[in-house]
Amino acid sequence: MQQINAIGDACPLPVIKTKKGLAAMEQGQLEVLVDNEAAAQNIRRFAESAGCQFDVFREAGIFHITLLKGAPLQGDSSPKQTASAKKTVVVLSSDTMGAGNDELGRILLKGFIFTLTQLENLPHTILLYNTGAKLAVHGSSSLADLISLEREGVLVLTCGTCLNHLGIAEQLGVGETTNMYRIVEEMRDAESILRP
Repeated sequence: MQQINAIGDACPLPVIKTKKGLAAMEQGQLEVLVDNEAAAQNIRRFAESAGCQFDVFREAGIFHITLLKGAPLQGDSSPKQTASAKKTVVVLSSDTMGAGNDELGRILLKGFIFTLTQLENLPHTILLYNTGAKLAVHGSSSLADLISLEREGVLVLTCGTCLNHLGIAEQLGVGETTNMYRIVEEMRDAESILRP
């Protein structure tokens, strides 16, 4: 049985590690260790969506989640899209996610952008405007993830007016500057838009 230690890992790393661990196996058992109820629930939900049998027990504050991956069924028609099957546009209009606590919002948004890099089907375009433009400049904690997405073919477009207004146009570290017309076109042509 293979084991993944996700103790102490923040969301969404336990699920990402579990997904990668399962993908590397044809069949068999995978044990995942986590230290909080939220991570355990997230992995249980992932196991259900992946069609895996699973068992959970807790010992000394550690959740032991065992997933059983069987041989794929013949004619299995699990939903697997290609990257070009759907034009998804991600809109980042702020450097935080949600409202209330900005420090927490920055942590959540960093996790959101990192999670985009782990998707099987990457978005077509990422649009950054208003204070979301800060995410694409040197010194941003999400710059490496945005560069990784761009290398995988994701179009990263940052509002030029926003960069200029914030005084950070010279610091752009990924993608290209764009204008409102292009932003509207990208949204209009999207089949789905993600707004964290």
